[in-house]
Amino acid sequence: MQLSDKKKQLLDDVRKYHHEAQPERPFQPGVTEIWPSGAVLDETDRAALVEAALDMRIAAGVSSRRFESQFARKMNRRKAHLTNSGSSANLLAVSALTSHVLGDARLRPGDEVITVAAGFPTTVNPILQNGLVPVFVDVELGTYNTTAERVAQAIGPRTRAIIIAHALGNPFEVAEVAQLATDHELFLIEDNCDAVGSTYDGKLTGTFGDFTTVSFYPAHHLTMGEGGCVLTPSLELARIVESLRDWGRDCWCEPGESDKCLKRFKYQLGTLPAGYDHKYIFSHVGYNLKATDIQAALGLTQLAKLDEFCAARRRNWRRLRADLDGTPWLVLPEATPRSDPSWFGFVLTVAPDAPFGRAELVEFLESRRIGTRRLFAGNLTRHPAYVDQPHRVVGDLTNSDVITEQTFWVGVYPGLTEEMIDYVGSSIREFVKARS
Repeated sequence: MQLSDKKKQLLDDVRKYHHEAQPERPFQPGVTEIWPSGAVLDETDRAALVEAALDMRIAAGVSSRRFESQFARKMNRRKAHLTNSGSSANLLAVSALTSHVLGDARLRPGDEVITVAAGFPTTVNPILQNGLVPVFVDVELGTYNTTAERVAQAIGPRTRAIIIAHALGNPFEVAEVAQLATDHELFLIEDNCDAVGSTYDGKLTGTFGDFTTVSFYPAHHLTMGEGGCVLTPSLELARIVESLRDWGRDCWCEPGESDKCLKRFKYQLGTLPAGYDHKYIFSHVGYNLKATDIQAALGLTQLAKLDEFCAARRRNWRRLRADLDGTPWLVLPEATPRSDPSWFGFVLTVAPDAPFGRAELVEFLESRRIGTRRLFAGNLTRHPAYVDQPHRVVGDLTNSDVITEQTFWVGVYPGLTEEMIDYVGSSIREFVKARS
């Protein structure tokens, strides 16, 4: 048997193994775990991972480049660069804006970046890690996003950029915020980690700013296990990201390539001697934040199912929203006007005057094996990591504090069945009715 035939037989066996290892089991209310998020993996995903391993593609290579090209087209961006996480994607996007390549437009220590207080740390951490100052604004209950009006009020003489995440897949007023950025000559980064496939004014989120970032952690719309991506319409910004991601080097040859520019030994940069090997000239203080081909191979099979995944998220969210409509004491989620979210989760806020608290409801749901999560950090300014960090707050953070105390979310990801969604809805209604 030839090697190609052996490989085909192995991969056929892997697909069979997948179904044997993960047989379908009937849903048992109160027994079967209903996760708030998770990866949906099938036999094609398992086979892709094994095939990449069989080919020993252990570093970034052909699958990584193919994924970057396909994902950029899918997201309507000119360039995409894979990273080892969504957190690294945010770090690269913010760090790129400090590059000397941008000249006078670059961000410098002490410059301000507008963001929201009710979010995830890795949207904010790169601001601080680059010596910049986060400017925090509040969000709305219901949409859990800030507004263009709040962002406009936060713009000051040292404001240079905006970085905001689309909350749990629900777009913020990104067209209006992008216009503010244009009018005030600010950079805009869309943290799109929870919102791949969402639209605002009929346009995909992630297509309004200078950068968009994506995560491929198992909880997200697509997974590589770990991984992330930075996308941009700008070739200049893309080149900076690539340098920062790849040790800070000036050369753009892929590992294993040499002299793609045909002048590898003809450069003179910095105070290096003329003709110093371009593969070892460094133009940025960078990192090694690349992903691997094994991850990218999984990403490619996942990408083929993205539209199906997004449709399932919308379908599950609508079903649960209809089931809970009119339930007292709960603030139900609402899509931002003119948006079509590809939902990451279903957010609930217990009204301050309710005869029960968030903790009681969460405890009840968890006792029924219904997984819950907080709306990430709640008010970030109240966490020990940020108490003594430089920052500015514009307006009050009343709703961020309410979120800290009273808000949580449950899942709508594609791995949940209608039966599971109905059980979540009936459990919430049962709890509320018993305490009203």
